Amino acid sequence: MPHAPQRYDIAIIGASFAGLAAAKTAAMRGLKVAVLDAKPDAGHRVATTGILVKEAAEEFDVPHNLTRRVYGVRLYAPNLNYVDLLAPGSFFLTTETGRLLTWLAQETMRAGAHILWRTPFTGAERQGGVFVFSGVNISARHILGADGARSAVARHFGLGRNRHFLAGIEAEFDNLERADARFLHCFLDSSLAPGHMAWVAPGPSAFHAGLAAGPGRRPHLQAFLRKSETIFGFAGAKLVARRQGRIPCGGLVEPWATAGVTLVGDAAGMVSPGTGGGIRYALHYGRRAAQLVADHLLHFGPPPEIVLAKELPRFGLQHAMRFALNLAPPNSLLSAAFGTPAMRWLAQHIYFGRRGKQGLSFADFEARLAGLDAKEPAATTGVFR
Repeated sequence: MPHAPQRYDIAIIGASFAGLAAAKTAAMRGLKVAVLDAKPDAGHRVATTGILVKEAAEEFDVPHNLTRRVYGVRLYAPNLNYVDLLAPGSFFLTTETGRLLTWLAQETMRAGAHILWRTPFTGAERQGGVFVFSGVNISARHILGADGARSAVARHFGLGRNRHFLAGIEAEFDNLERADARFLHCFLDSSLAPGHMAWVAPGPSAFHAGLAAGPGRRPHLQAFLRKSETIFGFAGAKLVARRQGRIPCGGLVEPWATAGVTLVGDAAGMVSPGTGGGIRYALHYGRRAAQLVADHLLHFGPPPEIVLAKELPRFGLQHAMRFALNLAPPNSLLSAAFGTPAMRWLAQHIYFGRRGKQGLSFADFEARLAGLDAKEPAATTGVFR
C-alpha cells in the first residue's frame, strides 16, 4: 500500500537565486518547505556571471570571500574609445556564482528547508486544498515556480511563458594581466553583439569575458576576444570554463500567478529587458513572495498574488531601451554618438540609476581615495582587489 504523501506548506521548484531566497525566508517564517531541483547540487552548470548591483548586495548579505567589489564601468565604443563611469556610493559585486549558490543552499537547509536534488518537476494536481505531485511522494499547499526561463511550472499550469530571449555566451580566464580590474568593461558593438553588448568582468578568482545578442541574433565570442586582445591579453591567459544560455528579455510574463501557484525570478520574466540583469529581482521578489505566502497560509493574509501585483516592476524605461537595442544601430552611428553628453547621461542612468546623476570622473574618485588613505591608512585597504 503506497505511503501518504509527505505534506509541505510550500513546494519551491528550482534551487535558483529566487528559489533559495524564497525557501530560506519561508522556512524562517515557520512554513514547512520543500525545494525540488533536477540538478545534483546548487552550483552545477551555472549559466550566469553573477553580478550583484548595490541594491541586491545591501539587501542580501553574502560572504566576502565569494565576491569582489568593483566601483566603476568602462564603456567602450565600437572603435574602442571609452569613457569611465562612476557614481558616489555605488558599486557592483562580482561573485563566484556556483559557490555562492552552494552557500545559499546550505543556508536554506540550515533554516529548515528540505532540498530534493535530482528531482525534476513533472507535474502536480490539485486535490482538495493541496497539490499532489507526480514523480515524488509529496504534497504542498502552495507552489512557487522558480525554475528558470523555460519554466515547467508555467507550462504545466498554463501560466505566461517567456517568448523573447537574449543569447549569451561566456568564457572564464584565470588571469588577465593587462585587464584593469577596477572596472566592469562593457562594449557596444552591433557587429559582434547585435542587440546587446559584450563584457569583461573581474571576478573574485577569475575574469569573465562574454557577450549576448538580441532576439534572433547570434553573439560572436571569438571575434570579440580577438578584437579586444590588445586590451586584455586573452592569448596569454588560461581558459578555465565556458558556458552559454538564454536570458529572458520580454519583461513580466502574463499571467504570472494563479490560485496556489506563483512564478518568480526568470520564470516570471523578472529580468531587466534592457540590461538582462535578474539577480537583484530574483533575490528581492523570491523573498517577498515567500513572505506573502507565509502571511496567507499562517496568518489569514490576502492571496500573495494580489499584494505582489502592486509591487512588481514594470520596466518602462528598460522596455524602451530593449526596443532601441533591437534596432542594432550601425557601429559608425554608435561611435559618433559616443562621448556626447546625452550618451554619457544615458549610460550613467542605466548603470547607476538615480545615483548616476551625481557622476564623477575616475580621476576625482582616485583623488578621494588618496585623501582617505592619507588620513586613515586602513580605511582603503583592499578597495580595489
